Amino acid sequence: MRLLIISDTHQPKRARDLPAQVWEEADRADAVIHAGDWCDLDSLTALEARAKRLIGVYGNNDGPELRERLPEVARAELGGVRFTVVHETGQAQGREKRCARLYPEVDVLVFGHSHIPWDTRAENGLRLLNPGSPTDRRRQPHHTYMTAEVDGGGIDVQLHTVEPGG
Repeated sequence: MRLLIISDTHQPKRARDLPAQVWEEADRADAVIHAGDWCDLDSLTALEARAKRLIGVYGNNDGPELRERLPEVARAELGGVRFTVVHETGQAQGREKRCARLYPEVDVLVFGHSHIPWDTRAENGLRLLNPGSPTDRRRQPHHTYMTAEVDGGGIDVQLHTVEPGG
């Protein structure tokens, strides 16, 4: 099972649309995970129309229309891996321990908010993933997103940079 993992798209303020290479990944993915801060309903509608399956949450910059359509926390089992998706996890210091305590029944926690790519493991094995942002890099050197291959309970994650014109 192939996944596209994105967050913090901030449309249309930071970008009118997702980069073409992100749309290509969405078209290939069996599921798309979005960890919030869409910022407009049109971006949700567009991704829903193209994704085979969409798992998304709202973020702190998402208004009432998005909050009516999306949960604060989403859970899904994909390829034998238990995922939870949230927007915010708090400060970086102590994140693994805090999230392991909050999400003990989870294999992978996908989050956003910081726009900083993150891929770590808690002591209990919980994997924490933040794909960064494909449209708003803030102080990061590149716009980023993740893909993952999930098979038989295992997961192989790749961080990608958005190529210029991508």
